[in-house]
Amino acid sequence: MTSLGPAWPERAAWGTAPSLRAWQSAALQDYLARNPRDFLAVATPGAGKTTFALTVAAELLGRRIVDRLVIVAPTEHLKLQWAEAAARAGIPVDPTYSAGAGKIASDFVGVAVTYAGVGVNPLAMRIRTERFRTLVILDEVHHAGDSLSWGEGVREAFEPAARRLALTGTPFRSDINPIPFVTYAPGEDGVPTSVADYTYGYAEALKDHVVRPVLFLAYSGQMSWRTRAGDEVAASLGEPLTKDMTSQALRTALDPKGSWMPSVLAAADKRLSEVRRHVPDAGGLVIATDQDSARAYAKLLKQITGESVTVVLSDEKAASKKISAFSADDSRWMVAVRMVSEGVDVPRLAVGVWATTTSTPLFFAQAVGRFVRARTRGEIASVFLPSVPNLLTFAAELEAQRDHVLKRKVNNDGDIFAAEEDLMNQANAGDAASDELDAVPFEALGSEARFDHALYDGAQFGHEGEVHVGSEEEMDFLGIPGLLEPDQMRSLLRQRQEDRRRTRSKAVEVEEARPADTLADVTTHEHLAVLRRELNGLVASWNHRTGQAHGITHAALRKECGGPAAAVANAEQLQKRIDRIREWSVRKTS
Repeated sequence: MTSLGPAWPERAAWGTAPSLRAWQSAALQDYLARNPRDFLAVATPGAGKTTFALTVAAELLGRRIVDRLVIVAPTEHLKLQWAEAAARAGIPVDPTYSAGAGKIASDFVGVAVTYAGVGVNPLAMRIRTERFRTLVILDEVHHAGDSLSWGEGVREAFEPAARRLALTGTPFRSDINPIPFVTYAPGEDGVPTSVADYTYGYAEALKDHVVRPVLFLAYSGQMSWRTRAGDEVAASLGEPLTKDMTSQALRTALDPKGSWMPSVLAAADKRLSEVRRHVPDAGGLVIATDQDSARAYAKLLKQITGESVTVVLSDEKAASKKISAFSADDSRWMVAVRMVSEGVDVPRLAVGVWATTTSTPLFFAQAVGRFVRARTRGEIASVFLPSVPNLLTFAAELEAQRDHVLKRKVNNDGDIFAAEEDLMNQANAGDAASDELDAVPFEALGSEARFDHALYDGAQFGHEGEVHVGSEEEMDFLGIPGLLEPDQMRSLLRQRQEDRRRTRSKAVEVEEARPADTLADVTTHEHLAVLRRELNGLVASWNHRTGQAHGITHAALRKECGGPAAAVANAEQLQKRIDRIREWSVRKTS
C-alpha cells in the first residue's frame, strides 16, 4: 500500500480537525492505496466529508500529484464555507471566482464555484482545468443530476481533470440522469446502480458517536379549510386521508394564522430551553415553505421568547453573513426557507421544526442533517414534525442507505420517490415555487395541535388518548434532558410511557369508583374535547362502515346541522352532529 504522508494517521490536514476519525482514516488509506482518478465517498451529513476531502487535497498538493484545486458546491454560501475551511487547512481558495473570469491572484491555489456557474460557462472551466494538473472536489455531487445542462456542463468542464473526488451525504435523486464521473453497475435486477468507493452511513456514524441521535416529536390535530369549490372540510392531521386531503391538512396546519403553528413553536421552544440547561448555546431552526411564512413564524417566535429571531431568505445578499453570525453567537432561533437545507454547517443547532410542504426523502435527509452534527458525547437532536405519513416514514427510515438507480420504475403512489423530481426542481428554482399546490385556491379556516407521539430509533413512544399541548403528558417528552446516551434515551422514553400508563390506569379505577360528574363539574374546554373525541370516533366508525372519507362526512354533518368546523364549533353544535351521525347509523342498520 502507498505509504502515508507525515500527517497520517496522526492528524488531519492542519486546521480542519485535531485528528482524523476512523472512517476518514480508512477512506484516505483506501484512496492512497489505489490512487484512482475518480473516487465517490458517500458519508452521512455531519460525518466530516469536508475534512476528508481537504485532507486528500493537502496530500495530493504536497506530493505534487496535482497543482490546482477546484471545489464545486451547490450554493453561494457553501462556496464561502469551503473557502474558509480550506484556508484553515492552509489551502487558499478564491470563492469569488466565476467561470470566464480568467486568471486569479497568485495567492490562491484553487477556486470555489457553483454547479450553476459551471453550467453557464463550462468551456472556461475546462480551459482552466486543462492548464494545470487539477483536483476537482464535487461537493454533494447529486446536484450534477439536477438538470441535463448542469450534468453536461460538469462533464465538459472537468473531463480533463487529473483527479476528481465526488462527495455526497444524502440519498440520491430519483431521476434517471446519470451523474457525471460516478460509476454504475448492474444491480440485482439488472438496472444500473451507482457504486460508491467508500460509504459511511448514519447507523455507523451513530454507533461511532460521530453524529447525534434524533428524537422526532410528531404533532397531529384537527384542521378545517375551504376548498376551491367553496366546500368547507374538516379532518384530523394524522388520520388516514387521501393524498390531496393530507396535503391540504398539512397546509392548514402550517398556516401561521392558525393555532397549530403557534402551539408547536411554543412546544419546540420549551424543548430548546430544556436542552440549553445542559448545552447553553444550543439553537433552533424552523424550516419554512416560503418567505412570507418564514417572516410570520419569526414574529410568532419573538412573541413566544421575547427575543429577536434570525430570518434567512435565499435571495438576500446578507444571507451567508446571517448564517455565520447565528452559528457564532448563542441566540435561540433562526427561521430559513432553503438556505440551511444542505451542507451548511451550524453545529449548535439542536432543535428543529419542520414547517415546509416540501417532503421528499432527499430534502428530508438534507434538512435533518443540519441537526445531527455531534460536538459533545450525549447530545441529542430534537425535530418537530407534522404527523403525516411520508414524513413519519422518512423519520423511521433515517438509517436507510440508497444508491442512484437508473431506469427505475415508479409502481404506485406510495413510492416515496414518486414526486421527488418535480418538487425538488421547484424548490431549487425559487422560494415562490417551492410548493406545487400554491396555485390552487385554498383557504385555511382553523387548526389546533395536539401531541401525537415521539419517534426514536425507529420505535414509537406516546400516551393513550389525546395529549393536549401544554399538558404534563406532553412535558414527559419535551422535558427529556439535553444530554443522554442513546441507551439512556430509550430507557427513559419507555419508563415515562410506562409510568404514565400506570398513573392513567389508577386514575381510571378511581374515576369508575366515584359518582359521575355533572356537567357543572367539567370545564368548558374539557367538555368540548370530550365531544370532539366522540364525534371523531363516530366519523371514523362511519368511515369503516361506508368507506366515506372523514372530511366528506364532517362536511355533510355541517351542511345538515349548520355551524363552523369541528375545531371551532360549540358544544351544542357538536352534540347535534353526534346525534345526527347516530341517526345515520340507525337508518343504515335498519
